[in-house]
Amino acid sequence: MKFADARGFGQIGADRVNHSDTMSKLSRRSFLAGSAALLAAPAVHARDAPDFDMIVVGAGVAGIAAARRALAAKARVALFEASSRVGGRCITDMSLGVPFDLGAHWMRHPSSNPLVKAAPAAGVEVYPAPRGQTVRIGLRDARASELENFLTALVGAQRAIDLAGRKADVAAGSALPPNLGAWRPTVEFVLGPYFCGKPLDQVSARDLAAAGRRDLADFCRQGYGALLAKLAAGTSPQLSTPVTLIDRDRHGVDVRTGKHRLRTRTVIVTVSTNVLAAGKIEYKPGLSRRVRGACNDLALGSYDHIGLMMPGNPLDLQPDDLVFEQASGARTGALLGRVSGTDLHMLEVAGEFGRSLTGQGEAAMLDFAREWLGSLFGSGVKDSIARSQVTRWNQNPWVGGAMSVAGPGHAEARAALMEPMGHRVWFAGEAVHRTKWGTVDGAWESGERAALAALDAMGMLEKPKTERSSHRERTRHHRRRHHRRRRR
Repeated sequence: MKFADARGFGQIGADRVNHSDTMSKLSRRSFLAGSAALLAAPAVHARDAPDFDMIVVGAGVAGIAAARRALAAKARVALFEASSRVGGRCITDMSLGVPFDLGAHWMRHPSSNPLVKAAPAAGVEVYPAPRGQTVRIGLRDARASELENFLTALVGAQRAIDLAGRKADVAAGSALPPNLGAWRPTVEFVLGPYFCGKPLDQVSARDLAAAGRRDLADFCRQGYGALLAKLAAGTSPQLSTPVTLIDRDRHGVDVRTGKHRLRTRTVIVTVSTNVLAAGKIEYKPGLSRRVRGACNDLALGSYDHIGLMMPGNPLDLQPDDLVFEQASGARTGALLGRVSGTDLHMLEVAGEFGRSLTGQGEAAMLDFAREWLGSLFGSGVKDSIARSQVTRWNQNPWVGGAMSVAGPGHAEARAALMEPMGHRVWFAGEAVHRTKWGTVDGAWESGERAALAALDAMGMLEKPKTERSSHRERTRHHRRRHHRRRRR
């Protein structure tokens, strides 16, 4: 799975909770110290002082960004994560002996990506991803003229989708030009499953056009997820602690987990659209019809990695070499070879074919990897796989897929998730960004934006000095006018 990273390929008044006579209340000191210890405390009335200014649900990219922003404003923050580790869909694993990004890997928009900017201080190395790609036709590389034909077909298809999306919110697949020839299946794979995890006939042309081109990218040598984990330091997330209830009223919000019953002024929810739609969290009052519809309209696509350790460079690839094939149908993939110069190769499977394949389990995924590699590099490479590891994000109960994708006619669904509920609860995540949906930096920006909105609603944002000075001057002016009128 990844957040989308291929555009321009080559580089996604209800009833309140009744507090019991004796409830568990999390002490702020122990919480911020990272401890799960609880202190017994008497029940509090809804209008009593809250335990926290903000509770953030989900310690993925958006949740970490929101918590950091709120903590910087001196807010009292609690961060809850349902799974056993931080990162959400941006996790680096070391089981194969080298950094393996189980989710997002491409660092899109490197010139403005806040995580790229934070990397040096975090002590991790970021470097530009190679531009360009290798295209295989059977057992050989595409000739220069064949590669030119492919790139022409790809660019033409991108332009046709962008043009159609500006005119109407149609299915992206319906906008493809008719003259793609033998490259049509490959173009459909690159712009659909590889980019956003769904076939183009299930994707809004307007939503796809809004994403723009994502040609430039960086890679993190230690792993994108490793960088995010460093940035999570200091947020003190409570792991393996799913939130089960969010109950808001005019004065604040009650939040319940299996361990806690807490009162907060605001909540930021950063779970995926599939988790929202699944009803894993109960809301009182319930989610609006508009929000529920948006979750369904932005259902996650399918995108997974098959990690293969292949010592000795048996495929004769350059570091971070991106390989596509001239496909004959939807049963295809893409290979990122020799990740950061290591022996790790990542075969990407996505869309409906990828969903079906991962549903069959790890053995079926590895069988496909051997078959695919053998058809492009010779049957001998099948025995070069020393170790392997696969991802199956569709089966992850706390995520349920890859990146959010708007269906045809539903490009505006993201706007529904940008609206707060009662000025107490905000949503954030990669789905809550109009142009950078499906990307880590889009999720980060969304988390920060939600935190700023919540802080502003609580009056906790410090105004710039010039603004404060102007406010004081206006106040003095009104006071002087008032005194003059009284003297008259």
